[in-house]
Amino acid sequence: MPENDALYIGSDIYRRPAFGDHHPLNIVRHAAVLDLLNMLGWLDARQFRESQPATIDQLIEFHSRAYVRALQYANATGKVETEVRERYQVGTFENPLFPGLFERASMTVGGSILSAELASKGHVVFHPTGGTHHGRRDRASGFCYFNDPVFAILTLLREGSRSVLYLDIDAHHGDGVEEAFLEEERVTTLSIHEAKRWPFTGTGSRPELGIFNLAVPQRLNDSEFELLFREVVLPLVDSTGADALVLCCGADSLAGDPLSKMELSNVALWDAVDELIARGLPTVILGGGGYNPWTVTRYWAGMWGRITGREFPERLADEATAYLANMECDLIDEDDVLDEWLTTIADSPNPGPVRDEIRSLATIV
Repeated sequence: MPENDALYIGSDIYRRPAFGDHHPLNIVRHAAVLDLLNMLGWLDARQFRESQPATIDQLIEFHSRAYVRALQYANATGKVETEVRERYQVGTFENPLFPGLFERASMTVGGSILSAELASKGHVVFHPTGGTHHGRRDRASGFCYFNDPVFAILTLLREGSRSVLYLDIDAHHGDGVEEAFLEEERVTTLSIHEAKRWPFTGTGSRPELGIFNLAVPQRLNDSEFELLFREVVLPLVDSTGADALVLCCGADSLAGDPLSKMELSNVALWDAVDELIARGLPTVILGGGGYNPWTVTRYWAGMWGRITGREFPERLADEATAYLANMECDLIDEDDVLDEWLTTIADSPNPGPVRDEIRSLATIV
């Protein structure tokens, strides 16, 4: 794909501290992706678009006005009343209140709206700060305050798409997006996630409603993922007549993530996204979960490299290696940091036997 067909959506707001001490998302992610891309010389200024925060009117296209107001008030006052905490699930350990929360969450939605608008004009758009797929209409959930993938899909529909396929490749079920479009026949949702993991939903499919779920066992390997991609994902793109794609590419599906036990390589996921982009449909690529800063940074930086046809170095330059070596994560012991995470972009592939459970899942389409 020509470089100028791809656009990267971001904002410096993600360089600000967020979530607070000991939270799984209190790690460097989005800023590190941009820093690594700049070290590699992979991000041209012409390809970057600064996102703008969603307006209140835009936010209430999906979220309830009462919830938006409550979140805005909590952000302004720096406190959450007990009733608000219980009703909207804000101010908890899972979804903490922190300075700049409302601006950050609104920026993520605004970035996904912009991404979908640009995708409708013929660009492949990468918005790694998006992917807050657990957010509900009237409450926060799973570290997600708003649900930006919902807004990407709504924007594509408004721009003229007649059939949108939402593919969620994150260790956790894309429950918020699925719920949002239960009664929308123009949207099909497909989530590939780890079984028996929070939020403990997505255990079955409802094809008549356009809902497909692949709850995979632990230790999903590249060979198993490729089978599901070829036997389920690609046929679903064809059978639904999708004319636009929204991809949620959570990095917690990778080997080494502390909050999941999937074992995919970033190469397997890049290959899948490459093949979907080759369909030539308006495509929005979002981030998602991911709690290992080394695998997150390399995955999303490499995603942009693959989208834009960059040549990958066999070994990172000393500057990049030193940058990665300086990262920290409370959930990963220093002795468990692999040399590969510091010196390369691409993981070693992780092929393996295809289990009967996976072959059975591959028959849902």
